Amino acid sequence: MGVLGVRVRVHAPEHDVLVVLSEAEGPLSLPIVIGPHEGVAIATAQAGMQSPRPGPHDLLLSVLEASEVGLDRVNIIEVRDGTFIAELVLTNGRRVDSRASDAIALALRAHVEVWCAEAVLDVAAVVLDVDEDEHEHVHLGAPMHGQEADEEVAEFREFLDSVAPEDFDDTDA
Repeated sequence: MGVLGVRVRVHAPEHDVLVVLSEAEGPLSLPIVIGPHEGVAIATAQAGMQSPRPGPHDLLLSVLEASEVGLDRVNIIEVRDGTFIAELVLTNGRRVDSRASDAIALALRAHVEVWCAEAVLDVAAVVLDVDEDEHEHVHLGAPMHGQEADEEVAEFREFLDSVAPEDFDDTDA
């Protein structure tokens, strides 16, 4: 699956941060609710932006490389009580349990495939219906580069600066 991007779904009183995956050949998309910090990690990786010092995902990939092991691919294997379960498939054949958001951030940095189990698609996939006007605002397909990517990340960071933890509190629901 390809990573379409990170989006913020705004509806009062809460805001959901989503990463949206899409089939390479097919109409299905997989929206996964993630945290705002994970959203930044995915959006910056998708934009090809590098920080001056390694963040946690960069650090993990460096440790794997120093251990002479690489990331072969990422599998999203299950939805358990509304939580997407992923695994990192290493080049030595071992599999490591992971949060889906972290696995996707690593896959983008390592330039490896994100695979999704059919059972997950059966339960959680949707068909995105985007009209022409909306398409101008939704970046589908290839990763963004240059100024477009910088603007997208800046807009997402602006959202993060304005949001408070209480905005994600669902105890009243």
